[in-house]
Amino acid sequence: MSAARATVRTVLAATLVAGLTATALATPALAAPANHEDRKDHAATQQALNAAVADGVPGAVAQARDGRGRWTGTAGERHGDDRFRVGSITKTFTATVLLQLQAEGRIDLDDPVEKWLPGVVRGNGHDGSRITVRQLLNHTSGIYSYTSDPAFQARVFGPDFLEHRYDTWTPQQLVSVAMAHKPDFEPGTSWNYSNTNFVLAGMVIEKVTGRPYGKAVENRIIKPLKLRATTVPGTRSAMPEPSSPAYSKLSRDVNAPVHDVSALNPSIAGAAGEIISDSRDLQTFYRALLKGRLLTKQGLNEMTTTVPISPTVGYGLGLMKDELSCGVEVWGHGGGIHGSSSFAQATRDGEHSLAGNFNADWTGDTQKVVEAEFCGTAPKK
Repeated sequence: MSAARATVRTVLAATLVAGLTATALATPALAAPANHEDRKDHAATQQALNAAVADGVPGAVAQARDGRGRWTGTAGERHGDDRFRVGSITKTFTATVLLQLQAEGRIDLDDPVEKWLPGVVRGNGHDGSRITVRQLLNHTSGIYSYTSDPAFQARVFGPDFLEHRYDTWTPQQLVSVAMAHKPDFEPGTSWNYSNTNFVLAGMVIEKVTGRPYGKAVENRIIKPLKLRATTVPGTRSAMPEPSSPAYSKLSRDVNAPVHDVSALNPSIAGAAGEIISDSRDLQTFYRALLKGRLLTKQGLNEMTTTVPISPTVGYGLGLMKDELSCGVEVWGHGGGIHGSSSFAQATRDGEHSLAGNFNADWTGDTQKVVEAEFCGTAPKK
């Protein structure tokens, strides 16, 4: 895999499970049940879900909406209305709130982080007075990602997770992990995906509004759009129903056992990746966003102004643009957290959308589902 393609794959996953990599099969492939909703125009998408299960993903779900209506496909241990942890898809929600606050004149995204969080981004070369809020949202801040810290990975993503799965992490603690390391680069001079950026963005929202960032997400996005399956869980560890188990090996060892990791304290992710949702709600959110229902025209233009990270991929403000193999351009985000790999994309006009989830974090390629839906490309056998 080329370095550019590896970067793209990393961003498409947008995974918090930075210490884990796809390895090999963990459980026997499960037969996909017949899907009575299947239609010819989504046949390739269903094939991609089936292929993921054949490759060892316990369960997969995807839902699409286009001019012909709504279609839902499942394979293995997943149901069409399952809720799941969306991981870094949370970042688009967080960025949307900050753009709304800017439109109201309550913040300028070009404000230095130091203005809102004095003394927080400091140490080992980090300097919040030289980093803007905008640079947090488009990952050009250079701030080290706390999920790359070896000790954090061992405790949170390795076998120690089973002992620490219910630990609470404050945003300040997560940022402190990052501040113990040197920056990746000088602010504004390069691009690197950092979960610390969006933990800080959530802290900025709290400073501006006087309430936790999750309340702003609920009041400004979840309630107006009537996203009934979407929650910002905070420290609540249980998954709401309906849902299916989430599985992880918690190891790079191909022979490691599989664990049910459904229950966890999502404060390890916070504003960078804690939200729970389902395929229907994620599509409703991205369709509304891209159709201009949540942001002003200027705000949406800012969100969709991207930093190029490969010839075909650019990153905006908590939103990614990807030109697929067939030339179709989609906008959205991917997300990974323990036992969960999620995806949500839509065309720029918001008319054709897709969202779904694999309930495993060590195998499966969600990009194949995206290519299948928007390009009609079935996975190669």
